[in-house]
Amino acid sequence: MPVRQALEKLDRYLNDAVIAGYPWVRVIHGKGTGTMREAVRDFLTKHPLVVRHHPAAPSEGNGGVTIADLK
Repeated sequence: MPVRQALEKLDRYLNDAVIAGYPWVRVIHGKGTGTMREAVRDFLTKHPLVVRHHPAAPSEGNGGVTIADLK
């Protein structure tokens, strides 16, 4: 999936998660070359509904997953 399309889907997912009352979400972007991971984390840093984000624990996906805490 192209980065632009993935970020559009992520934006909708974050909005839906906040409406549903989720305190956090797990974003699976994979490891690969790191392009998607960097784009996702940059997007989360700037997103108004995200309080903070961090890589998942090794048992939860490690570098292929990012956890975002929501407002």
